Amino acid sequence: MADMRFLDRVSVTTEDKLARVTLDRAGKHNGLDRDMMKALVQTAHWLRRQKDLRAVVVHGAGESFCAGLDFPAMTRRPLRLLGDFFKFGVRDTNLFQKVCWCWRELPMPVLAVLHGRCYGGGLQIALAADFRFSTPDCEFSIMEIKWGLVPDMTGSVTLRELARIDAVKELAMTGRVFSGSQALQLGLVSHVMDDPMAGAEQLAGELLGRSPDAVSACKRLFQDAWAATPQQAFDLESRLQFRLLTGANQREAMKANFDKRPPDFRPRKR
Repeated sequence: MADMRFLDRVSVTTEDKLARVTLDRAGKHNGLDRDMMKALVQTAHWLRRQKDLRAVVVHGAGESFCAGLDFPAMTRRPLRLLGDFFKFGVRDTNLFQKVCWCWRELPMPVLAVLHGRCYGGGLQIALAADFRFSTPDCEFSIMEIKWGLVPDMTGSVTLRELARIDAVKELAMTGRVFSGSQALQLGLVSHVMDDPMAGAEQLAGELLGRSPDAVSACKRLFQDAWAATPQQAFDLESRLQFRLLTGANQREAMKANFDKRPPDFRPRKR
């Protein structure tokens, strides 16, 4: 087991090839100040380098997953806030977008466990995960409209993958608060249960038993091919499959199946 902390805002525990990431600003419902955003990005960068990790569970300490941007803290230094909004050089994302998109960019699956409040930027972090497990009474809101804003932390991409456009427009234009059960009906969460952490850990356990190279390739395949043309999707299928067929973990998966034994996979290649 290993423990890490980032900017006193995020803690990481790793055990048995699973990382547990905790948003750790419980007194503020894990609201996103600049240090929290920087810490989350640093955490994702660190996780990406750990090739033996096969899954990541992200959750919030205290009463909530994340109540969104901490506007009083963020607006104390308006020039720095403006600088974080812009992209520099060849970057595709600004800081506000990166704090969400960094989870999408991880090669291993990310499972978000949601409770309490999941508002604004917190919701967009959750949407960038691969799977979302929620309590029935978790409160969700695309809350940016409350501040006269639009969702600009990658929600324009992640929301369109999961819900109807009219439903997304209505939620974004009103800022209405809705429950975990309603989020499931909308397609915004994967599972609703009284103990979402147990559900996430069960799925993570299944993923840990699969080839880390194949799981990573599945993540990339469906993310990159979802809005691609058929030809682009077919080309990506072939490239990823060829890479897997020439790798040790695919051979181990085959051999373990033939031998009727649990596989012994190597760390992922990428």
